[in-house]
Amino acid sequence: MALGFVRPARPDDAPEIARIQLSTWRTAYRRMFPAHVLANLDESYLARGWTEAITEAPSARHRVLIAVEQAENSKQVVGFAASGPADEQALAPEESALPDDVAAVTDLLIEPRWGRRGHGSRLLAAAVDNWRDDGFRTAVAWVYDADTVMRKFLGSTGWEPDGAGRALDVDDLLVPQLRLHVALDGE
Repeated sequence: MALGFVRPARPDDAPEIARIQLSTWRTAYRRMFPAHVLANLDESYLARGWTEAITEAPSARHRVLIAVEQAENSKQVVGFAASGPADEQALAPEESALPDDVAAVTDLLIEPRWGRRGHGSRLLAAAVDNWRDDGFRTAVAWVYDADTVMRKFLGSTGWEPDGAGRALDVDDLLVPQLRLHVALDGE
């Protein structure tokens, strides 16, 4: 396990978050999404979105966290997590609103070259602490059916399928997802 820590993201972290997002998608999802879709993702566009998410969050319960690997003379942002109250993006097709005490993970990514060093576990633990402080009792996360790494990671920490599924239309390619959930009380 590497030395590292988690902290709330700051606006100047947005370019690194975008770089990690782009690098991770192009590596981990290269067999799930069409190559031209991944090639056309714009890092500066993603960075602007992350700046907005950090500086203009819809509520105090929306958070972006970053994982930092700490070496003797340097620190490197290696991953991030974003979450907030479950909204329409957390729903399965034709599902009614989820209760106010449900948190939704919108992103949880560790750059592949920094994987398996404890950063994902630290991010998830920090997110759970925030969710509990914010009064959430349950959390949900959509995962791609083909993303066995994320499914295994979340499964190892108690997340289970809740029966909901959907498919994202990515340039006329349907990419199936399933929703996982975990109870936050008593952990």
